[in-house]
Amino acid sequence: MRFVLAALLTTAAAFAAGCASTSGGLPSPPLPQSARTQPDQYLLVTVRNEPAPLPSRAGSTLRGYDGAASYAVSGSARSLARALAADYKMQEVTGWPIAALRVHCILYRISPQDTRGGLLERLAVDPRVQLAQPLQTFATSASPFDASYNDPYLGLQRGLWEMSVVAAHHWSRGEGATVAVIDTGVEAGHPDLAGRVRQTRNFVDRNQGQFERDRHGTEVAGVIAAVGNNGRGIVGVAPQVQLVALKACWQSALSGSAAVCNSFTLAQAIGAAIDARVDVINLSLVGPADPLLAALTRKAIEQGAIVVGAVPATGRMDGFPAGVPGVIAVDMAEQAAPAKDALRAPGRDILTLAPDGHYDFATGSSLATANVSGIVALMRARQPQMTAVDAQTLLARSTQDVAGATRSIESINACAALSALLMTGHCPDAGEPSDAGIARVAHDGDISR
Repeated sequence: MRFVLAALLTTAAAFAAGCASTSGGLPSPPLPQSARTQPDQYLLVTVRNEPAPLPSRAGSTLRGYDGAASYAVSGSARSLARALAADYKMQEVTGWPIAALRVHCILYRISPQDTRGGLLERLAVDPRVQLAQPLQTFATSASPFDASYNDPYLGLQRGLWEMSVVAAHHWSRGEGATVAVIDTGVEAGHPDLAGRVRQTRNFVDRNQGQFERDRHGTEVAGVIAAVGNNGRGIVGVAPQVQLVALKACWQSALSGSAAVCNSFTLAQAIGAAIDARVDVINLSLVGPADPLLAALTRKAIEQGAIVVGAVPATGRMDGFPAGVPGVIAVDMAEQAAPAKDALRAPGRDILTLAPDGHYDFATGSSLATANVSGIVALMRARQPQMTAVDAQTLLARSTQDVAGATRSIESINACAALSALLMTGHCPDAGEPSDAGIARVAHDGDISR
């Protein structure tokens, strides 16, 4: 399943109110359709932005550097954006003040008489410019019974058993931790996500109906946080975690989960995750190295978030997000040759949520990444100060040979990682799914293949 991330921002007249915060309402107008279909006609440029402090009112509480609500576009940054447009014969499309990096980010459309490569070379040596890069595209990396739970499809969730997740729930179910899912939209009203989605943001459009119908984000959210013990469906890896669903991808077809993403919307979503101070950021997508996204991801890690990202099918580790230092990179355990430096988790035929209250199987490193994000949330819930380095080390050491659906695989083990984190000794026995249980639910009408 593939995804695309796109971003929207306000007109110049509405910047002071609508763009003053990465936490504010959705700005307008949205990006032109050509930014999605012809990204090679666009550039992203950042310039220094140090707005004057806003006056405080009597009795008010000042917010510090992390208070994005008071971070607006300065007059000098606006003037500089216009000057660059005139000097390089570009069209200023929209912009966004990035509080985390203290810059103003502008999306320009290049002149038909110019080439993107030549323009980037000239901008790179312009002292007024902090960063200039293409508007790049990204894609997600997915392809289309235990007595403690009463969820009827638990026996079909082989990945949970292969990672000893149900046993790990003896110590943690994710309560108190928050995961940002940066993806397409999510069906927050799915019965198996009831009470799990704390906040939603849409950086693509204002179509709330489509947000709820989006498939890939719903699949990823289900793997991480599906409600346990509600007598229906499945159990998430971290069934008591809270989700922040940030739509930065749009589906490339009316049906299915194929979708694409770009630098600008991804940047807004990561900025929103930073503002929300989430514990874990899930990036079930892949694409080229991207300076702006790398800078924001480093900032998120600096501020304490643990970022988990997918490895592409090629296994290359030099793109975004897997190539950013500090990101926990994840590959499918079922791959014939998984990426050498990535964690491995089940990603083939993962039973998860589908729109309209349904369930379905999905495959890809997107799902493996969601599995790892869920386990990291279990760990963070017990040790809020745990770092990405701690998590990576404990999970890597937990890797074990397990019996997969068709052959033996190497996978991280949630129970072993939690046991090591808490220094509790051996994992409790959670049993195994029975063949009878699998046969009993395999033909339920809510599941399609």
